[in-house]
Amino acid sequence: MGGLKIEASLAYKTKEIIKKYDFIFKKRFGQNFLVDERVLDKIIACTELTKNDTIIEVGPGIGTLTRALAASAGKVIAVEIDKTLIPILEETLEGIDNVEIINNDILKTDIKKIAEENNAQKIKIAANLPYYITTPIIMGLLEERLPIDTITVMVQREVAYRMKALPNSKDYGALSLAVQYYSEVYLAANVPQNCFMPRPNVDSALIQLKVFDKPAVDVYDKELFFRIIKAAFSQRRKTLLNCIFNSKEFNFDKAEIAEILAKAGFDEKIRGETLNLKDFALLTEIIGKQL
Repeated sequence: MGGLKIEASLAYKTKEIIKKYDFIFKKRFGQNFLVDERVLDKIIACTELTKNDTIIEVGPGIGTLTRALAASAGKVIAVEIDKTLIPILEETLEGIDNVEIINNDILKTDIKKIAEENNAQKIKIAANLPYYITTPIIMGLLEERLPIDTITVMVQREVAYRMKALPNSKDYGALSLAVQYYSEVYLAANVPQNCFMPRPNVDSALIQLKVFDKPAVDVYDKELFFRIIKAAFSQRRKTLLNCIFNSKEFNFDKAEIAEILAKAGFDEKIRGETLNLKDFALLTEIIGKQL
């Protein structure tokens, strides 16, 4: 059986494949298939692939992006959690010899092993992630310090803005700091709902995360660093002093917190949303030496 070609008229071909296999979209997997060729081209451009690259695609669906990635990469590992999509992928990707399909959850996939087996010092990631699990997947990939070069991913637009946000903006928060601690964030494109089938309820955005070889700042204690960040944004409208005082993460009285802020050169009325990564690293060192 010849592989179905799905580059031309993605919406039509997607409907054709879904009908052929009586495929039913599953809400629990957050399935929204890309049907816009222009967005597909933007994703490929953003991945900056060469024939020396190994790329893992998370959630290949019916293989639309997979085929395009295979044309540019040395090897594509397509990791799909939905077993009902595997026979579809086997047909749509038939004849493409540099694609490997794995039926698994990306969070349970041994990425280090994949890199080793493909003689890749670093691999790239591409994904159209289910919105309900976007943050756990991205943070899981970043926190494990895996051999990843870049992560090119479609996410809910609101989440993309939060990841890229800078201090003193409404979108800035704990997620901004966590992602920027591990990577440089680039917002490549806004993507409207009509680029997917079925249409999601929200607009999307394409982002690229360039993963640092080492975190953006050196911290005295990484666990403490993120505990402080969590406390700082636990009550957004309150001062940092009150956030730390009210947090279950710490047991300082207000006088002790005021002294800590003074040592860092911060006013008592400062809010967490005004501090950057270096500021939180400084606070971590001061607090860490007092604990």
